[in-house]
Amino acid sequence: MEFGFGTADEGFRAEAREWLAGHLVGEFASLGAAGGPGSEHIGVEVRRAWERELGGGGWIGLGWDRVHGEYGNRAGSLTQQVVWAEEYARAGAPGRVGHIGENLLAPTLLAYGDQAQRKRFLPAVARGEELWCQGYSEPEAGSDLAGLRTVAVRDGAGYRISGQKVWTSLAGEADWCFVLARTDPAERRHRGLSFLLVPMAQPGRIEVRPIRQMSGTAEFNEVFFDGAVARADHVVGGAGAGWRVAMGLLALERGVSTLVQQVGFARELAEVVGAAVRGGAVRDPVLREHLVRQWAELQVMRWNALRTLGAAGGAGGAPSVAKLLWGGWHQRLGELVMRVRGAAATVGPVDWSPEAPYELDALQRLFLFTRADTIYGGSDEIQRNIIAERVLGLPRAERGMSRVEREMPGAERK
Repeated sequence: MEFGFGTADEGFRAEAREWLAGHLVGEFASLGAAGGPGSEHIGVEVRRAWERELGGGGWIGLGWDRVHGEYGNRAGSLTQQVVWAEEYARAGAPGRVGHIGENLLAPTLLAYGDQAQRKRFLPAVARGEELWCQGYSEPEAGSDLAGLRTVAVRDGAGYRISGQKVWTSLAGEADWCFVLARTDPAERRHRGLSFLLVPMAQPGRIEVRPIRQMSGTAEFNEVFFDGAVARADHVVGGAGAGWRVAMGLLALERGVSTLVQQVGFARELAEVVGAAVRGGAVRDPVLREHLVRQWAELQVMRWNALRTLGAAGGAGGAPSVAKLLWGGWHQRLGELVMRVRGAAATVGPVDWSPEAPYELDALQRLFLFTRADTIYGGSDEIQRNIIAERVLGLPRAERGMSRVEREMPGAERK
């Protein structure tokens, strides 16, 4: 793929830089790039205000409609989406609280929703006014998504939802949740599921419980549904089409946003290199080689992401390859932090006590949070199976196959 930026793209870049410089001020600038993975608990209200600021400038949803921008968003080409993503990350802007609505829900509604659903939900996301979370994983259905137990029973003009979701990012802040639930109890596995849009403001029917992690923070949540209500016209793709819609959403999950992520990775790598220089660890030739290798691998990830941008439906296993690349890379960076800092990396604040939550610095959080990088969003084992079966065409070996492998998302495709 030939990927380059033309004159129009560079003009767009100048406009993006000017807008960010003029609006990333005050409390927004003070927050910096906080609010990404591992620090999603920081500055939530400021980041909500920043979301509305972005919406007012038309910067949310550049890729939804590349011609008209009919939902309140700017119309942006693929290269302009990349330009905006890179400039946003380079400006050190806050982590987005609206990314699930913009990058997951919106493309899904454009692909599978009806016009009424698009008109109801997309403008609110584009204005930065409504936030979303994702109700997929369950305690007994993580990688085995088709084994979920949450049910939605038809009740007049809507559905009553009962069940539990887990590892739900932003559930405490979200206004809405898209929930995968079983609507046909007579069907099994991936059949009989539906994709429902559920309002979160239902006291007594929806409960959110934060999950405290070893980093001391709680980015993820458990969500309990006890008769929560969803309207029948808020079922995306129709009743029973939930598996098709859910798998379509997962194929959309890793696109231009991976380039934003990589700019953030570059910033983290620069911090690690700076720590190695300040502490003298860079004089170790083996450690220095690892630092250079991390830099080289990051360049490879960037070019791979650019090469595969726009692949329809994640064709060629590109999303799985990308997840394998960045998950392992980021985890190795966290391990490298510990080597660079040596024994000092294990030292906490002087006023630490078992009764009080401990505080970690950014590099300590980096190490602890990256332990999960090869698990969440589809574990490395699942990604390798997808590549083996769907890209390389290797046979599915039923004998000796683990339950997770046998029942992985997409396993119904023979």
